[in-house]
Amino acid sequence: MLALQKVRPGVGVELRAVETLTTVLPGEVLVRVHSAGICGTDLHIAEWTPGYESMESAMPVTLGHEFSGTITAVGDGLEPTLIGTRITARPSTTCGKCAACLAGDDDDCSNRKGVGIGRNGAFADFVCVPHGNCHALPDGLDMDIAALTEPMTVCAEAVATADVRPGQKILVIGPGFIGQGIAVLARAKGAEVVVLGRDDEPRLAALRGIGFEHLIDTAHVTMDEALSERAPFDAIIEAAGVPALVSATLPYLKKRGIFTVVGIHPRPAEIDLVRLVRMHQQIRGSYRAPAKDWDAVIAFLAANQDMMSRLISHRLPCPMP
Repeated sequence: MLALQKVRPGVGVELRAVETLTTVLPGEVLVRVHSAGICGTDLHIAEWTPGYESMESAMPVTLGHEFSGTITAVGDGLEPTLIGTRITARPSTTCGKCAACLAGDDDDCSNRKGVGIGRNGAFADFVCVPHGNCHALPDGLDMDIAALTEPMTVCAEAVATADVRPGQKILVIGPGFIGQGIAVLARAKGAEVVVLGRDDEPRLAALRGIGFEHLIDTAHVTMDEALSERAPFDAIIEAAGVPALVSATLPYLKKRGIFTVVGIHPRPAEIDLVRLVRMHQQIRGSYRAPAKDWDAVIAFLAANQDMMSRLISHRLPCPMP
């Protein structure tokens, strides 16, 4: 089969012919991939920006961690009746052996391996994942939409970390899919949402198409002009990965407001900590959602398929061997 792989440190990825998976480890399942999304992480890995050096030991490794598919085989210890189940899967796999795992706190596992980063992922016809990471999909959920589950759990965690509440005014920085998903879920919480981008008309247009009105493109208006009339914000959620935007937008956060960082940044950001202290503001990081939140996100996707389908920018066929 063909697989899109990171073969070596440095810029680039390769589409390679690899052996079709046949062996399934105990407790794992073999999944025929139906749909797989391209994450910003995949782009960072392809461009080899700082922060992914740990995956060198896994190379060559197949990328892809946002996916949906159907179980076609099971490893020892699992029931054959699982075959045919439509699933998506949490990409962060745990070791089961470290102190955190043995204490039942696998979310703090110190030996995690990410599907598509530390072990082979879903940019191929098949992928193996632990069955414990799988979430069954409702019959009516389109598989393309189901592949949005993982990034939408990231969005849900960001909204929870920012403590978004009904009636609040929220600024979302960056209208990529993570920013779009955050905007959708913050609006569902009852917040008024403003989304900020730069030279991002196609992405902002997608949000406009699903009912968002407060959309800013700083290619056409200065950030200060656009934000001053709407500030202060109860919370700001940064999903652009641009370090300069952290300090540039903090002045628009209200006193005791929460600034949540979701974007992966290529270098450190400078922050006026004195102002932060005197304004009683908080900066929080948000990354991976706990397993318990996944089924609620799947239910949200199932209930909002028409809206979510409009946020898929491209649908491309997978190359066949």
